[in-house]
Amino acid sequence: MPRKPKIERFNQTVLDKYHIYNSIFLTLPFDEITNTGVMLPLFTELCKKGFSEGKDPSTIVEEFFRKYFDGPSEEQRLDLLFRFIQYIERQVVLFDAIEDAGFATVNNMDGRGTLRSVKEEAEDKNKVAELRSYLQHFKVRPVLTAHPTQFYPGAVLGIITDLALAIEKDDLTVIKQLLAQLGKTPFLKEKKPTPFDEAISLIWYLENVFYHAVAKIYNYIQHNIFKGGRPDNPIFDLGFWPGGDRDGNPFVTTEITLKTAERLRSTIFRCYYRDMRKLRRRLTFKQVKIPVAILEQKLYDNIFLSGGQTTISLEELEAELKKIREILIKTHQSLFLTELDDFINKVRLFGFHFGALDIRQDSRVHHSVLTNIVAETQAQGLDIFPANYGTLDEKDQIVHLGRVSGELDPELFKDEMARATLGSIYAIKTIQRNNGERGCNRYIISNNQTALNVMESFAMIRLCGWEEPTVDIVPLFETVPDLQVAHVVMESLYTDPAYSEHLKRRGNKQTIMLGFSDGTKDGGYLMANWSIFKAKEALTEMSKKYDISVVFFDGRGGPPARGGGNTHKFYSSLGSTIAHDEIQLTVQGQTISSNFGTPESCQYNLEQLLSSGISNEVFNNNTPAFSEGDRKTMEELASISYRTYVDFKKHPKFLPYLEKMSTLKFYAKTNVGSRPAKRGRSDTLKFSDLRAIPFVGSWSQLKQNVPGFFGVGTAIKHFEDHGELTKVRLLYQNSAFFRTLLENSMMSLTKSFFELTAYMENDKEFGDFWKLIHNEYLLTKELLLKLTGYEALMQNEAAGKASINVRENIVLPLLTIQQFALKTVQDLSRSGEKGEKSIEVYEKIVTRSLFGNINASRNSA
Repeated sequence: MPRKPKIERFNQTVLDKYHIYNSIFLTLPFDEITNTGVMLPLFTELCKKGFSEGKDPSTIVEEFFRKYFDGPSEEQRLDLLFRFIQYIERQVVLFDAIEDAGFATVNNMDGRGTLRSVKEEAEDKNKVAELRSYLQHFKVRPVLTAHPTQFYPGAVLGIITDLALAIEKDDLTVIKQLLAQLGKTPFLKEKKPTPFDEAISLIWYLENVFYHAVAKIYNYIQHNIFKGGRPDNPIFDLGFWPGGDRDGNPFVTTEITLKTAERLRSTIFRCYYRDMRKLRRRLTFKQVKIPVAILEQKLYDNIFLSGGQTTISLEELEAELKKIREILIKTHQSLFLTELDDFINKVRLFGFHFGALDIRQDSRVHHSVLTNIVAETQAQGLDIFPANYGTLDEKDQIVHLGRVSGELDPELFKDEMARATLGSIYAIKTIQRNNGERGCNRYIISNNQTALNVMESFAMIRLCGWEEPTVDIVPLFETVPDLQVAHVVMESLYTDPAYSEHLKRRGNKQTIMLGFSDGTKDGGYLMANWSIFKAKEALTEMSKKYDISVVFFDGRGGPPARGGGNTHKFYSSLGSTIAHDEIQLTVQGQTISSNFGTPESCQYNLEQLLSSGISNEVFNNNTPAFSEGDRKTMEELASISYRTYVDFKKHPKFLPYLEKMSTLKFYAKTNVGSRPAKRGRSDTLKFSDLRAIPFVGSWSQLKQNVPGFFGVGTAIKHFEDHGELTKVRLLYQNSAFFRTLLENSMMSLTKSFFELTAYMENDKEFGDFWKLIHNEYLLTKELLLKLTGYEALMQNEAAGKASINVRENIVLPLLTIQQFALKTVQDLSRSGEKGEKSIEVYEKIVTRSLFGNINASRNSA
């Protein structure tokens, strides 16, 4: 029987079930006011009708209360609006659970981009040998980060998991109970989480999702591609930032870093213990029964040990498992060998560390700390830095930094940041002793601009009693100007004797991180992506020149504006001019739960990443991503787009618009993340202080999604006006990279809804600025449809667009309430008619409305 189209599978498995279960949900009595669920659909229909007629949110809200209520008090009106928000938040959860339950049906788990598809293509093209060879060194490294875009508390995540299972089984009784539980479970976090709280939340995904999905993929590769042999390469490395990412987060301390590493270690022991218990029930034969029981007890004991204590080393565990395996083969006809091999593979994949903890700090902090170290060590009479160090030029400072060594005691320093920075380096050494070197072996430098930034970090590491550090230093290039000179910076490091010697000890391998989020914020959508592409090309060429194996680590967020969207398509489109032995990327906030939240979705999306690298290397015959003519077109498009975006960013109303007309300032009040919402402590908003997440998220809440499209339309229009649109069409036809960029931009446009904020067109202060944004939106939409030949945005992704449409429909009343509250706050602030108490209530509505919209969008920030 032929498989139904994806859109039909989505409609039957997701959409139809949502309508059924939502009708049940709306009739459940959660509180003393039983008509909330009845009134919400009426309000939703009024919102749709009102916006289609050009009405503004305030008018729609007022019309609703006039139509369906008889003179309600202010308190009754506000109470109902709050209840609407609560209902909508839970409708989003219901839809999430239904999509999770139907994931394996809607997405073909054996289709294009999966390992089975890759294996069959390799067999058809007689490239199995090349596939095996590539898998001996190719790796995928998803790095989980705790940026504040995940608004679900742990209890709600648990309900989503249980609800998805009940929906899979169509167990109506359990579904009703869980929907009732959902209605009574608070969504709000009373206080900000600590970095350790964030770590615990994300370790849940490692334990319950990645542990199983990664092992399943590896087992498939072993049995179906290597025919029972085991590749020398683990293929997957899991990275972890919560508890180690100090950049802009003063709440990450050395103690929290060590606690996080210890929790990762105890969690993997708990996973191993559970598996060993299952094995013990099967391996009941002579010669293996006692060794298995001993291992089970040792693994159990290690769950509770701390401070580096252990009853077994990783090497001992692997050796014992190897002995048991040999006995099974030799004496017991390989009975339950598959189950034992599964466990052996997990031990190989996850070691005693589970996820590799990265340490990250800003280069400006490093410079300040090193300056302090120089001053204080000189004051203490330590002969580490020359008296004239501060007046040396950068080149001479680099030379000296390559020579320094010692073992400084952090507690001897008066400066708190110096103590913290040195403490984090000593923490790396401790974690390596307890969890193994893989447990923590990277130090990332945010906002890296020069070779001096790297050498300052290198020197501080060596000043912690680490003459030959087993840690990789990873510079992060973020802004467009920094990306343009990244290869020059790296060449000066490759030719520096001290750093070159360090690289030799690390296997002549250099990891370089590139930031999509701040790149887009700085230079706009097209230029950021094109600058990173070119930087990778230049860095690949430069690294080859010095026999360095370069690995790129992409700092990606959820939406296209932060490097998200159809990520796997980017990696399969990079061509032969960019090093691609590894795919490393951050996975942030909602993207963790939406793309990797269940074993099925995690397996599917990891396989898509894995196959994108394989496709680029094994099946694409090492062809460049651009012809010479297409490259010129891409360069010109990016340049025009960049100028357009920079002019927009310099507009005198740019920051005031975000500050007064968006939800920007409300992000800090949501208690969803431990990190402050902006850099710096000034009350005055500066563009450089804006973090990428609140920046992109605020545009998303406005349903304007500026960072995902602004400048794209103007750039294409330039070619059309000069009679050269054919060049852009050729680029679109020839370049998978450019096609992916435009497809992701279409996603940003699809999630925009300017009718929501059309009232701003008449605002005395911001009317012209709103029109500027709206005109670029209309232009970009028009030209993308013209270029692609589509009749509608995302025409080639019907199921994805259908999912977006359902989610946007769910949150439409929520957005209406948010804009109504924002407008009320603005009016009250301008008029001064009412006291602070009234403003506070409406500000609370705005803050509460953030949650449901962020979760519904799944990749809005």
